[in-house]
Amino acid sequence: MKRLHLNRLLLFTFAVVGMMKQTAFALITIDTVPVGNAGNVTDDGTYYGQGAVGYDYGIGKYEVTLNQYTAFLNAVAKTDPYGLYNLAMVTDVKVRGISRGGVAGSYTYSVIGNGNRPVTYVSWFDAARFVNWLHNGQPIGAQSAGTTESGAYTLNGAVSGIVTRNANWIYGLPTEDEWVKAAYYQPAAQGGDVDNYWLYPTASNVMPNSRNGSGSDANSGNFFRNDGIANGFNGGFAVSQSTTYPPVGNVLTAVGAFSSADSFYGTFDQGGNVMEWNDLVNEGVNGAASGRGIRGGAWEYEAQAMSTPFGGQNVPESEFNVVGFRIVVVPEPSAVAFTGLGATLLVWARRKSAA
Repeated sequence: MKRLHLNRLLLFTFAVVGMMKQTAFALITIDTVPVGNAGNVTDDGTYYGQGAVGYDYGIGKYEVTLNQYTAFLNAVAKTDPYGLYNLAMVTDVKVRGISRGGVAGSYTYSVIGNGNRPVTYVSWFDAARFVNWLHNGQPIGAQSAGTTESGAYTLNGAVSGIVTRNANWIYGLPTEDEWVKAAYYQPAAQGGDVDNYWLYPTASNVMPNSRNGSGSDANSGNFFRNDGIANGFNGGFAVSQSTTYPPVGNVLTAVGAFSSADSFYGTFDQGGNVMEWNDLVNEGVNGAASGRGIRGGAWEYEAQAMSTPFGGQNVPESEFNVVGFRIVVVPEPSAVAFTGLGATLLVWARRKSAA
């Protein structure tokens, strides 16, 4: 039995009057959880010692969804000069989730199927532009300094190379330390493993079960596992429970579909579903000068990819059907000010639960 002390940070957004005439636009809501225990130790099980963070922060409770990313596209991608939309978002039947209509200058975007699945086919730069948009108050307009090109990251049209997170960030992409801590850390004194880190992001050292969602299995996720037993789980790919590749139809589960399988801090799907971009900078990826970290395993990978020691990397402009992202946020309400056409209000809630 383990006792979890979980904080829940609910992030609400509300519209304010803009100076320019615009159509009505509902701002999205991002649920986050606070990550405390500042100054925690590193995880010696990672490949070069990660997970130590000297400050409190918030992180996305879930991966960024198709619904949220589609709202972003409709706000800033009428023309889309920096390629926020990938045609594979509609043509790849395994993960298809966003269609585009119209012509450049009047593009519109629509969700296909369940919009609570995570978005895929996004590069690190797409994810950085999304958090810039949040940082700027979710404005409507062309991709420019006031919408996607400045904020947490100063991009100014960049679609390759390495851009670091600015000091005044409100929303951002997690560093690998922030990501690892949120996924695996639980103090031993609060029911965690003896070294303060679990092997899997379900607060467990036991290999999770591969399922098509579960409300009762606290150690489960969307990944490939085949134990050869015909019992409705661990039968191959999670959604199809088949070992046939490529899987037929959609392979992604809605975020939070494994509603009992959260981390100590209350994050979901940090193991399986899709891997997630982070801000780690790696040298020499695929012959390029540098790359970005990706973490967490995915629907087509085995359990090892979800575990603490495993970390991947790729060039930041790359886009795949196994990679998405989640956000981090400055947790202090006083740090959030009116920006652009909107503002954010942070409201804290506390909950204790036992499992």
